Amino acid sequence: MKILYFSDTFLPKIDGVAISMRNFAEALAERGHEFLICCPRYGEGDFDRMGDHIRLERFRSGYLPSYPDIKVVLPSPSKIKRAIKEFQPDLVHIHTPGLMGVYGINATEKYGIPSIGTYHTLMSEQDMYLSFYRLLKLDKLFMRIGKLNKKIKIKDLVKFEKFDKFNIRKKIILKITNNLYDRCDLIISPSHLIKKQLEEFGLKKPVAVISNGLDLSQFKGSPKTLSESPKLLHVGRISYEKNCDVIINSFKLIIEKIPSATLTIIGDGPALASLKVQAQKLGIDQAITFTGFIDRAELPNHYPNYDLFLTASTMETQGLVILESVACGLPAVGVDSFAIPELVHDGVNGFIAKPFDVRDIAEKTVRILEDPAMYASFSKESLKISQSHEMKACVDRMEEVYRSVADQKNKKKKRSILNTIFSLDPFGIMG
Repeated sequence: MKILYFSDTFLPKIDGVAISMRNFAEALAERGHEFLICCPRYGEGDFDRMGDHIRLERFRSGYLPSYPDIKVVLPSPSKIKRAIKEFQPDLVHIHTPGLMGVYGINATEKYGIPSIGTYHTLMSEQDMYLSFYRLLKLDKLFMRIGKLNKKIKIKDLVKFEKFDKFNIRKKIILKITNNLYDRCDLIISPSHLIKKQLEEFGLKKPVAVISNGLDLSQFKGSPKTLSESPKLLHVGRISYEKNCDVIINSFKLIIEKIPSATLTIIGDGPALASLKVQAQKLGIDQAITFTGFIDRAELPNHYPNYDLFLTASTMETQGLVILESVACGLPAVGVDSFAIPELVHDGVNGFIAKPFDVRDIAEKTVRILEDPAMYASFSKESLKISQSHEMKACVDRMEEVYRSVADQKNKKKKRSILNTIFSLDPFGIMG
């Protein structure tokens, strides 16, 4: 088969979507399938091939002022038309609901190509990047002002209610995103819990569950025993929606009970500077290590060095770093939001806390770290839970889904106002 990917993010930018796309494309390319990936142009570090069966078509893009890592891809209908004409895809797979995803789904309707969309990211939970507060970069101003304060207490860091289900921006983003995915022939969810959530959101198209998967020959560990000086870990993009500030606030309470504990935060992103200031104000910066970015190829060597994984993210459709940590035998504490309980089984391999509840996260972490028998049991269960996400089985399932959707031959073409607008580039000047 020939599969055409559309995504608003890809390598060399490292995130869960890019890693999932790469893993599936490389595994399926080994089985003889061909891929063309339409994605943003980043500049330094860009490449246009990944082996003999995977080619990339990069598109000019700008960036969102409130989050420079989010690319806004400029329309290039002539470039997309040329790519489709030359590649002749059997199937189009939409990986993001941004502009690249919109261009992709418009193309499938215009040219009558079967389509799949993976719900990698809950865009409604990233509405903060569309707020005037961050678009005008007032968050950075307040961070600078905050440096003038000598001391700060946890209660001073408890911000406005983030988990606002009635936020009008969330509703608008959710409606736009659902409309795009409902134009696909099939939707893929990385977890059963997200599938249930999508159906509650009102998506009408069928939803197949396929885990992002993990190469368990790389990420592996053995049953762990409790350390006298427990080393806690958080891994991922250090962006605002990951709520790493909540983890730092919780850690302040954890070391009051277990003074020998340390916290390592692996990753880079727009919230990193504010987190370092937060740690200093709380007086716990000596117990926290910010490593910055670590190459993904090195991560399997890091997880086994730690004792417990922490996350306060409320927008995970699966949570690749959580899966990696439990595959290495780490118990985990997460929050009751979307797909996290599918990897962190409450009372089995860790605990589930209330979202944004600093004290609840801290207390449940301390419970594990003060009970060697519980800790050992949780570690063994983490290893068991990871087994159901083995990469080969996920690739088999994806290939099966690709074949079933690609078999929808002679799909009816559609004409729409958007397709007409995106066709107004006769000289290809937007490429």
